[in-house]
Amino acid sequence: MSDQNPLPPPPPPFTIGPPFSAPLVPQNPNPSLHPNFNLNPNPNFHLQLPFQTKRKRTGVRRRAAAPPSSVALPPPLPSLATPPPALSNPLPDPAPQNPDPDISEEIIVINKEATTEALTALTAGFPADSLTEEEIEAGVVSSIGGIEQVNYILIRNHILSRWRENVSNWLTKETFVSVIPPHYEPLLNSAYNFLVSHGYVNFGVAPAIKERIPAETTKANVVIVGAGLAGLAAARQLMSFGFKVVVLEGRKRCGGRVYTKRMEGANKFAAADLGGSVLTGTLGNPLGIIAKQLGSTLHKVRDKCPLYRPDGKPVDPDLDTKVENAFNKLLDKASRLRQCMGEVAMDVSLGAALETFRQVYGDAVTQEEMNMFNWHLANLEYANAGLLSKLSLAFWDQDDPYDMGGDHCFLPGGNGRLVQALSENVPIIYEKTVHAIRYGGDGVQVISGSQVFEGDMVLCTVPLGVLKNGSIKFVPELPQRKLDGIKRLGFGLLNKVAMLFPHVFWNMDIDTFGHLSDDPSHRGEFFLFYSYATVAGGPLLIALVAGEAAHNFETMPPTDAVTLVLQILRGIFEPQGIEVPDPLQSVCTRWGTDSFSLGSYSHVAVGASGDDYDILAESVGDGRLFFAGEATTRRYPATMHGAFISGVREAANMAHHANARALQIKVERSPSKNTQACAALLADLFREPDLEFGSFSVIFGRKTSDPKSPAIIRVSLGGPRKKNANEVSKADQQHSNKLLFQQLQSHYNQQQQLHVYTLLSRQQALDLREVRGGDDMRLFYLTEKLGVKFNDPLMQRTMIDVMFEWVCEIVTIAFYRSRMTLLRKIEAVENCTGFAYS
Repeated sequence: MSDQNPLPPPPPPFTIGPPFSAPLVPQNPNPSLHPNFNLNPNPNFHLQLPFQTKRKRTGVRRRAAAPPSSVALPPPLPSLATPPPALSNPLPDPAPQNPDPDISEEIIVINKEATTEALTALTAGFPADSLTEEEIEAGVVSSIGGIEQVNYILIRNHILSRWRENVSNWLTKETFVSVIPPHYEPLLNSAYNFLVSHGYVNFGVAPAIKERIPAETTKANVVIVGAGLAGLAAARQLMSFGFKVVVLEGRKRCGGRVYTKRMEGANKFAAADLGGSVLTGTLGNPLGIIAKQLGSTLHKVRDKCPLYRPDGKPVDPDLDTKVENAFNKLLDKASRLRQCMGEVAMDVSLGAALETFRQVYGDAVTQEEMNMFNWHLANLEYANAGLLSKLSLAFWDQDDPYDMGGDHCFLPGGNGRLVQALSENVPIIYEKTVHAIRYGGDGVQVISGSQVFEGDMVLCTVPLGVLKNGSIKFVPELPQRKLDGIKRLGFGLLNKVAMLFPHVFWNMDIDTFGHLSDDPSHRGEFFLFYSYATVAGGPLLIALVAGEAAHNFETMPPTDAVTLVLQILRGIFEPQGIEVPDPLQSVCTRWGTDSFSLGSYSHVAVGASGDDYDILAESVGDGRLFFAGEATTRRYPATMHGAFISGVREAANMAHHANARALQIKVERSPSKNTQACAALLADLFREPDLEFGSFSVIFGRKTSDPKSPAIIRVSLGGPRKKNANEVSKADQQHSNKLLFQQLQSHYNQQQQLHVYTLLSRQQALDLREVRGGDDMRLFYLTEKLGVKFNDPLMQRTMIDVMFEWVCEIVTIAFYRSRMTLLRKIEAVENCTGFAYS
């Protein structure tokens, strides 16, 4: 398993860039995160930066052909002395609201490297000239948008840059006293405290950092489930805050899906990364910072990756470039297609779009070209750990805008070194498989076998595959919103064969090489080889198995797998006069059947979106149960650094809730009048209604028999429409062999269910149940007996139209379509219904 890896529907326009290096990314998916949006109220100060875009991590990075001359290259960095051209549609300059007179008259000048420092902040995940949602929620400035915000950002970026200059020392606030004027001290305190508490500075394993962990705990008890990168990052951060932490790990080792195995034989040794292996982007990668603290120099994965045909002969370079360009053009066409399709693209797979385009445009191709095209498809499935038929056309690359930039690298000695360093002095109890988590107002209980671990809060970091499997029972059950997110997101598979040889027989000038297959169903079988000889300490090769082949590999006997790999290697090297010896030791992974992972890493499946990562990250139980892991970060999913960052993120959230409880302060959520948000909570309520009859469901508001007590009535309307066999049109028959058309047809044949709600009294609800004649008569009863009046034109409409109008005009609480993702705020039920959600 390699370390490969917020757009609400419908998706915005997508850019089409150079044939290989540019991504299929949305134009400005989130204005607050785009570095080219100028929120600076001072027109003489510019902090605009070019956004270096890239294509979704398509597995191994290969050297691209030179871009055509018609493709515009990214602009150079702007100079602060020479303002860059204004945006074609700039945002209006917001006026400061009640600015502090001490900081509203000038823009602070810390040094002359503001642009460079902004780039540093950008690689750490901060927008160049606006605040993150975390910063806004933390209240780092008194008002959004004014000069105070500009000065805060300059101070924040300066602190980040100073930290990056020497990540082995603890960066104190006093360091900046001499460069920050005294009247900016509040902003300095705000920026410094935010960066430290949220783990952007002063983190890691350097001695100066570790010695800051207090010897005695003074705060709440926390139970962490899982000792992967997310759990270890959270544990270290919470320990530095003074929390008492215990980590429960089901395996006999820590690291989770990051696993470095020592291989040996005949006095040869090598460290093989059987799980997460590649540090993807090192400019702002926190794991790169930890590697630096360990004194390691990362090895850049070189982009030269020759391909070999099934007969072992090398692929012609010109043909290689031709097919790669054609493949990228198909991705471009898929990008344009989803732009045209809007919300419908959520129900179509990337694989269906690519296959349809290939059938239309790929008639005049040779078998070798088809084999090469399938290799690129396998590489794409490797990047996403998922079948192309399962990947969402709309959102498969939704995380592209947040790429940290920089090289893809190996860590000499394996990523187990990071795990070992992060686990040092962390209280981990091994071989503790968690079966249940209970959470409530008084705390949490984590059950492992006959043992019960109690705490004030619990952080669950198990992989998405384990959550999908239901291996852990949550009491009470997780909200339906989170259960739906778990179900929608995809969790794919990647496997490996690691082989330690007596000596290196391959070219040491390359780190990767690929192999084509004649069989499309086997396109991902040993399609890519990684050479680890330069970093593993011995002659190590690792073959990757992706896509459908990764699933078939789970049941393949290891001896058969090694035999097939050796056949490929000997077919490549023996015609060159190079003997391929038998390996000294071989290891085959089985991540799909590993009960502690049940897969490799997440992706956006058909029907899902980046919102589902946010849903998985939401805490439940009034700040008692928290979630972390690569599948809880929409910016960095399917990456090792994403898992690490999510752990640090949740440590900050847990500390915030614990501090609020200690001060007896309720953690406020912004009240929502959004009817969709109400519906998300009502969906939870109606999982177990008090009454059900026909299309009607009832929840009683109080545990009382008072006939006047309130009740919520839900009417369920719509649903899948069955299509008669004789309704198949001529167009259907003409295009029935096209996957894309079939998925579009399925989308339009599946009418989404609509729920409408209203408030009645308990007695009225009971009377409604007794009405005979079906739902039409119950609707008539509502209008005639309970006073819901409709004029004649309304009575001519369908039942759905009538109910929709009724809800909107009379007693609206909520309506929703089941595929929409909603913000879950507990106050919504109280705001919408008038009684507490329980």
